[in-house]
Amino acid sequence: MRRIIDALRLRFEEGLSAREVGRSLGVARTTVQDYVVRFKASGIPWPLPPHVTEEVLEQALFKRGEFPPVLTRPLPDWALLQRELTRKGVTLQLLWQEYKNNEATGYCYSQFAVHYKCWLDRVDPVMRQTYKAGERAFVDYAGLTMDVVDPATGELQTAQIFVAALGASNYTYAEATWTQQGPDWIASHVRTVEYYGGAPEFFVPDNLKSGVTSPCYYEPALNLSYADFAAHYQSAIIPARVKHPRDKAKVETAVQIVEREILAPLRNQIFTSLAELNAAIRERLEILNNRPFQKLEGTRRQLFEEIERAALRPLPATRHEYGEWREAKVNIDHHISVERHFYSVPYQLVRETVSVRITATMLEVLHKGKRIAAHQKGSRRGAYTTDPSHRPKAHQKHLEWTPSRLVNWGKSIGPATGAVVEHMLESKPHPEQGYRACLGVFSLGKRHGNDRLENAAVRAQQTGAMTYRSLKSILDRSLDKTPLTEEAETRLPKVHENIRGSAYYTSDNSEAQLPLIPTPGVM
Repeated sequence: MRRIIDALRLRFEEGLSAREVGRSLGVARTTVQDYVVRFKASGIPWPLPPHVTEEVLEQALFKRGEFPPVLTRPLPDWALLQRELTRKGVTLQLLWQEYKNNEATGYCYSQFAVHYKCWLDRVDPVMRQTYKAGERAFVDYAGLTMDVVDPATGELQTAQIFVAALGASNYTYAEATWTQQGPDWIASHVRTVEYYGGAPEFFVPDNLKSGVTSPCYYEPALNLSYADFAAHYQSAIIPARVKHPRDKAKVETAVQIVEREILAPLRNQIFTSLAELNAAIRERLEILNNRPFQKLEGTRRQLFEEIERAALRPLPATRHEYGEWREAKVNIDHHISVERHFYSVPYQLVRETVSVRITATMLEVLHKGKRIAAHQKGSRRGAYTTDPSHRPKAHQKHLEWTPSRLVNWGKSIGPATGAVVEHMLESKPHPEQGYRACLGVFSLGKRHGNDRLENAAVRAQQTGAMTYRSLKSILDRSLDKTPLTEEAETRLPKVHENIRGSAYYTSDNSEAQLPLIPTPGVM
């Protein structure tokens, strides 16, 4: 707590020096000198009038953002200096050097910086953070929502309000979306950079799940779709720290302004579609961006056009398309399963884990950051999309998985099992498409025993239902333990154009035995 009156009394009435007063009160000599300078500049007489208490005196001497009038050296135009600071490469040190070159009696750098800070405090406390032009865009959702009425049913639907603000110019963008989920979140970002006509170096979001999957003070884990968007526009994502709203103070302020200047005036209007609501938001958004600042010269748009538009990164030729990211493991048939549709990848990646990007029309497969396959997105479950170039060549006998090897493995369990495996491979347009079913059959043997599997295969031959599902049903219902009649005749599958016959699988490595039981669960 300051002891201003005691310091002034000892200085004026007792005639003590500033050093002696400081020793008496336990404060620094310079602090006592500062009290005296401020008191003389205030014009308050000594002795103090009765109404001047310690609190009144402190408020008079230490007004926020103000200096005693005795400091009369020339100062720069702080608003112009603030605008210059947003340009890349411009520092406060450089601006001080230019100021000093023009004002020989100007302040030294330390006092120059103190005056600048006091001006910031006086204009707007939030402006203490200065951002370079084109460097950052802050994004968030408003706390307020807007209602949209379904004209057919009268049902109310709630729309979320997305807000973005550029760091240097405060140029603001806002729009309504139905949700805050990934597709809407990314689409709002795309429309934001298109509204700005360029992309910033960094986006600063809050830690919502659509942007950050795992918030962390040191290494937050980004949503892959969000990171993909940033990479498309050559930007980066720097999430605000958890419980640190000052990290995104720009958009916090922008959200308040949007709520007051855009949403509140629209509160009594009735909107029957999202497009209608966004048209009204855009109209008021233009008014907001063209409205003069209260404490600075110019408008958001003028500042944007002057210092920020040219600093943004140019947009790519193609618009970003939202994609979901997943991981998949390549099965021995060199296909991956995505939404129960099977897509081929190069056979060399069997058993590898790959990344998959899914858009509305395409599916891309990446391995170690490199794209290795691209397919049109399939819609039919259980169907295969196969690129012939991904299949192994017939003469490559060193491959671990071959049709003949699978057939011989089945025959090692029993002739009926071998016949069922052979039938599964023959019934597919490409043998590789039957690999999964064959592995499923062998996993049934591991689970129920090879003897029971062979008995189930015999029954499957009799019924003509030689599929994995049929074998699984027989074993689960213990039908393989039911005695077979002598009159039962094995009904073999009919020959048709898709069946290649046993000669198809004859090869030099047909006698090879599989040393390992395949891992179940790869159906």
